[in-house]
Amino acid sequence: GDVFWAWLGAALAIGITAALSAEFFEPRDSVLIIGSFGASAVLVCGAIRSPLAQPRSLIGGHLISAVIGVASFKLVGDNFVAAGLSVSLAIAAMTVTDTLHPPGGATALIAVVGGSIIHDLGLLFVLTPTGLGALVLLLVALVVNNIPKTRSYPLYWG
Repeated sequence: GDVFWAWLGAALAIGITAALSAEFFEPRDSVLIIGSFGASAVLVCGAIRSPLAQPRSLIGGHLISAVIGVASFKLVGDNFVAAGLSVSLAIAAMTVTDTLHPPGGATALIAVVGGSIIHDLGLLFVLTPTGLGALVLLLVALVVNNIPKTRSYPLYWG
């Protein structure tokens, strides 16, 4: 039951995001998929009742963390100080805004250590891959998690 739906949701969410990235973004020296989405898929497909998996946390946590990660890189550079600041500040900001989503910490870190393709995006990193990719994950989770009568997602929006 739940194992199948979690598997299907994650396969579709990550597969669609990766396919869109390969087709439309990578030929233009950009990306639509980042490593933190793998952990988000675990939450929104496998732990759908967790507060950390709800839409506010998924979208808000990634967006806030992306802004903090880009700012950390721009202000401090690609170094251990920016890496530590980005994750710690992302945790603090997500906690204060009630958007805690653990993969957001990875999103903040990716903005710092992600290499030239990520760095060249600047604040666009917040919109894509981060915002658009998280939205794809959310849309797939909304569809797949509500197919069986035994599952319901989200528990709440706000």
